[in-house]
Amino acid sequence: MRSLLYVLMFLTVIGAAFWAYHENYKTQAALGDAQAVRAEIRDARARLAVLRAEWAYLNRPDRLRDLAEINFDRLGLMPLEPEQFGRVDQISYPQPPELPISEPVEISSAGAQEP
Repeated sequence: MRSLLYVLMFLTVIGAAFWAYHENYKTQAALGDAQAVRAEIRDARARLAVLRAEWAYLNRPDRLRDLAEINFDRLGLMPLEPEQFGRVDQISYPQPPELPISEPVEISSAGAQEP
């Protein structure tokens, strides 16, 4: 009877060790996935920060004045004042001209010459 008790205890210890190993493996996999997601979020935030910095630079009202001053001699531009223009996203673009749509022309093969 005592040997049966030892065998059951041994199997219980082996089962508990296997369960602990399995839980540790699942935890390590979950932590690896979380680190990958954190790295992806960090990269996306860095790209977003670069895009925001570029947009802030491009949307500066005095940027056009600076460009005009730099290229004044080359392009013959007049100096601009920031009051002459607003933000870049407020510029109204002209609508494309309306082109009349003609009916399709039917091409007949009566005038075609055969070799």
